[in-house]
Amino acid sequence: MNVISLPAILELNIDLTDEQFFELCQKNRGLRFERTARGDLIIMPPTGSETSDRNAELTYQLRAWSRQNGRGKSFDSSGGFRLPNGAQRSPDASWVTIERWNRLTQEDKERFAPLCPDFVVELMSPNDSLEKTREKMQEYTENGAKLGWLINRQQKQVEIYRPHQEVEILQSPETLSGEDILPGLVVDLAPIW
Repeated sequence: MNVISLPAILELNIDLTDEQFFELCQKNRGLRFERTARGDLIIMPPTGSETSDRNAELTYQLRAWSRQNGRGKSFDSSGGFRLPNGAQRSPDASWVTIERWNRLTQEDKERFAPLCPDFVVELMSPNDSLEKTREKMQEYTENGAKLGWLINRQQKQVEIYRPHQEVEILQSPETLSGEDILPGLVVDLAPIW
């Protein structure tokens, strides 16, 4: 049997409509897909178990806060969003205010919501490119995210993205605050590191 060796993350220029992209994602649930604003298709393999475990912890902490707070909806890494620039992205964890969520139609909610989350988290896995992940974080901020965290476990570093501000870099923080965007959210990073 011949095995084809492909890069960990594959980027292809394929012309797909939003409907075709949605169908591709639905028919290939074992893979993660995103599209850039230029329309390039990004194919990502499932993460390893270690990254998945830590991502579940992030999602759990965000969901617990969101349920108590009631001010918005939280999403895991399988939730897709169609950003204003046309890119279709799936942050590792994200949150949208309830007001913005309630303005969407039911069809919009069942597909890739046509908005950028207010808050996004990207947890780097060993296959991720730091440069590409930073570009994605900038894209979220440029498209309306009010707060973003890029968590780099290998370097025990967090980059915090806010609109119209320089990226803040924290070395080995014990916790992260949702600031005034997610008031009262404090994420414990001990289980993430």
